[in-house]
Amino acid sequence: MLHRLLFQLAFLLVCRMGWSQDPHSTLGHSRAAAPATHDTTYALRPDRVFDGEQVHEGWAVIVRGRTIVAAGPVASLSVPSGAVVLELRGATLLPGLIEGHSHLFLHPYNEVSWNDQVLKESRAERVARAVVHARATLLAGFTTTRDLGTEGAMYDDVGLKQAIEKGVIPGPRILCATRAIVATGSYGPKELAYDIESPHGAAEADGVEGLTREVRTQIGHGADVIKVYVDYRWGINGAAAPTFTVEELKKVVEVSSSAGRIVAVHSGTMEGMRRAIEAGVTTIEHGDGGTPELFAEMKAKGIALCPTLAAGDAIAQYGGWRKGIDPEPERIKAKRASFKAAMDAGVTICMGGDVGVFTHGNNAMEMEDMVDYGMKPLDVLRSATSVNADVFRLASTVGRIRPGLLADILVVSGNPAVNISDVRKVVWVMKDGVIYHPDAASK
Repeated sequence: MLHRLLFQLAFLLVCRMGWSQDPHSTLGHSRAAAPATHDTTYALRPDRVFDGEQVHEGWAVIVRGRTIVAAGPVASLSVPSGAVVLELRGATLLPGLIEGHSHLFLHPYNEVSWNDQVLKESRAERVARAVVHARATLLAGFTTTRDLGTEGAMYDDVGLKQAIEKGVIPGPRILCATRAIVATGSYGPKELAYDIESPHGAAEADGVEGLTREVRTQIGHGADVIKVYVDYRWGINGAAAPTFTVEELKKVVEVSSSAGRIVAVHSGTMEGMRRAIEAGVTTIEHGDGGTPELFAEMKAKGIALCPTLAAGDAIAQYGGWRKGIDPEPERIKAKRASFKAAMDAGVTICMGGDVGVFTHGNNAMEMEDMVDYGMKPLDVLRSATSVNADVFRLASTVGRIRPGLLADILVVSGNPAVNISDVRKVVWVMKDGVIYHPDAASK
């Protein structure tokens, strides 16, 4: 009797989490779907398909199991016998979006400060929050995320990734950065007395030997990408200043590359960016210190920029700025100028908002800001799909609607190539050939 009761309670909990299956849903019939057996064949017929590079009218997409098997004009495709045909009128089909800069173990700073999250929230609470954040990310249409540091939660992102891969919880596929790397004394929290050693939000390492050891340690614990803070607010009177020498950064790149890992660096100063560019990193995050000359060097070296516009937007609003009412703060104006300079230089621009600073599931805020700052909607869609896939070395599996790639697909109402905010109008999300519906968030 007890076992039966426990089973019933577990079943009810699963249903509440939105894991009931409804593979036959079409536009206008929205229920939550569950990870099921990967043997269903779908014929998807939207009004248009964005394949990661271009928009095509009158296309269909065939999915079998976990894989896209065909895509092209409806007349050129034959629907396999037994396929589930989904007519998606008024909808756009596109690759599952790729979030380029997230922190699943953080939540908005206007709820709890970064210091208090690191110092006062238990690891159990932070993991519980990350589970909720992962689910919100997936249901918002982001089937992959590059998570750039647990900010004090050690290697728990690797466990979260594994739980998602095993189907224990729903969420995007994750590229983990684990702890991230900072120079000794540079990072926080720093709100306790100077003679009290407090927990840190990242791993401290110094010198060529120390950095070699730390990079290898993080890779050994499951890091897919190495994140380094090449500058931080540890200069005189809290000014941002470089943390590592060019020699140190070159060693990070060398050791990471030898193990097939890309290197992402936090940078907000001209000198930090200059050193990172010379070292040959993969991406520069934020890039607030960028100049036309630095962006030209990034272009020449093939280094991508992840501008994180939405994080700066959110922080300004937390500080009292009333967006759309008050004049833009100088920091926002400067960000607009640097973003334009990067575009003018032809720098590859990734889509990544530093989500966690703002609400998970609201990832599209970065895409809207990119358009507001002067990028064309179609280019923003490319950044969030094929560009991120190429830069993060995922192009052989996701980022495009192409036969042979995984069936990571987003269907939205409207046309985001014209109105970028239409990416918020999620009809359903497919990951690995399994459909999830946004109303699962309310269950």
